[in-house]
Amino acid sequence: MGLDNVAVAWPRTGRFYDPVAPAEFVDFGEVAEAPDTAAPTAALAGHIANTGTVRATAYVELVDLLLGLERVLYATESAETDEDPVIDPDGCDWIAGGLERFVNNHQHYGEVVTFDSVSALMRDALAGNRLADAQLRWLEDRLRRLRDQDTGAAQWHFPRSELAVLARFYRRCAERGFAVYADS
Repeated sequence: MGLDNVAVAWPRTGRFYDPVAPAEFVDFGEVAEAPDTAAPTAALAGHIANTGTVRATAYVELVDLLLGLERVLYATESAETDEDPVIDPDGCDWIAGGLERFVNNHQHYGEVVTFDSVSALMRDALAGNRLADAQLRWLEDRLRRLRDQDTGAAQWHFPRSELAVLARFYRRCAERGFAVYADS
């Protein structure tokens, strides 16, 4: 079983978190049904529209790299303090913002997000920074750890539109005051 990020009511009112009704995400179905939507984008949007959930396993390493932390979508910061693995609305806002900036900036690198395009974008973004040397060393270390032993690179191949839908899920949660329960 993988990781699901489930939209839930915030704050918890009882012992458990109540999932948000999929009707809160019904408009994602329009993206899924549009004829020019890439198949992976349509699959993600359709799943969100039907369930209010993101199957997040495929995005974990990319989101961690982009946001500079580890296991962001697992909500492990909460888990380490014996709290529920929940991303609160402010955390959803932070994730959405990072993904939105990435999707926008990746436009110059093409419509398909790969390990190589992410690496190039991040190197370029850090190059003009005041602390570029230290940040580039951090980035190269992270990229080295993400390289697949057989092929030499993580096997990412996401349409940019798919990551835009992912960002939109977290944005919706933030704007409507929902949290995200990390169910693994």
